[in-house]
Amino acid sequence: MIENRKNQRFELRLPFEVVRSSKNGETLFGHTLNVSSSGVLFELEQALQPGEVIEYYLMLPTGQEPNEDVRLRCVGKVTRCQGNYAAATMERYEFARGGRATGDVALAAVAS
Repeated sequence: MIENRKNQRFELRLPFEVVRSSKNGETLFGHTLNVSSSGVLFELEQALQPGEVIEYYLMLPTGQEPNEDVRLRCVGKVTRCQGNYAAATMERYEFARGGRATGDVALAAVAS
């Protein structure tokens, strides 16, 4: 079978959280299954809707203390869902160190 994806996917199981602006800032938790430079496949504690615009966070370990993890804040759109599994695009992202969404310090911002 020929791989038609333009971006390589990496099988990474990382802590994952979604903030749903359409649901008054409801936060859901889960983990990633794979990540590419254009999107992510993940599992959450409840289902999302295709087409839903979401803000999500990937926690990237630094290899040091857990509170030193780097948070990758992303904005994207849910492209497909099956049960509690979903895939979303990665349209914008920025790196932040530690903490939750409020109080994060942005280190760099990149648009893709």
